[in-house]
Amino acid sequence: MTVLTVQWLRLRSLRPGRLVERNFFVHRRAWLLMATGLLEPLFYLLGLGIGVGTLVGDIEVAGRTFDYATYVAPAMLANAAMIAAISESTFNVFGKLKFAKLYDGITATPMRPMDIALGEGAWAVLRGVVYVIAFIVVMAAFGMVDSAWAVLALPAAVLLSCSFVGIGLTLTTFFKNWTDFDWVMAIVFVMFFFSGTFAPIETYPTLLQWLVYLSPLYHGIELTRGVMLGMFDWMMIANVAYLLAITVAGIAVASRRMGRLLYK
Repeated sequence: MTVLTVQWLRLRSLRPGRLVERNFFVHRRAWLLMATGLLEPLFYLLGLGIGVGTLVGDIEVAGRTFDYATYVAPAMLANAAMIAAISESTFNVFGKLKFAKLYDGITATPMRPMDIALGEGAWAVLRGVVYVIAFIVVMAAFGMVDSAWAVLALPAAVLLSCSFVGIGLTLTTFFKNWTDFDWVMAIVFVMFFFSGTFAPIETYPTLLQWLVYLSPLYHGIELTRGVMLGMFDWMMIANVAYLLAITVAGIAVASRRMGRLLYK
């Protein structure tokens, strides 16, 4: 590999980081607005996990017994990661792509659609990391951290965020106006309630179980819940593989679609 090739690869790897830096400076005075995305899953945790949990009592999973709030909390954490990824990779990217025409100017620089997709994706994941860290702190304060393995919830949630970044960026390139996002919120709402968030999917009808297996959120919840409760099994490898496949496919399709929209 020649020196020029190495230098080109180094410069290419820095391009997405420039977009992350740009987003940081734009949002540095709006951190409170960004933090509000953490409130929804937190309120669900307090209302359903703790409130309803007093009525439900303990729940048995794989031969172990947990109080209901401890069982639900990892799912709320996964949901926080999903909300961050979806918010940044859909609404914000759509405004820049369709109305602000920000990416039209960016493509006049050495940056390419793949760099844009990776940069916006990295920024969305960073937002998810902030949500996840804050959520873990809240869980620890309420005594919901049941295992030292809970530290692995951060990379698990990051992987979940990456999968939804790929999905969000891809969907955004197909949308024509803001009303299209009603479908996104409807799908997210359904996934939230039917991805094993509040009860094991074994309690669902068989047909619904097979549909749930297709949900990235389900695999993220299973992965996050497994590491936070110290319940490891071989299916977690399948969870990781599924989320990685969606991430790679989503980013690849999104970058190609962006190229068609920006270079037409």
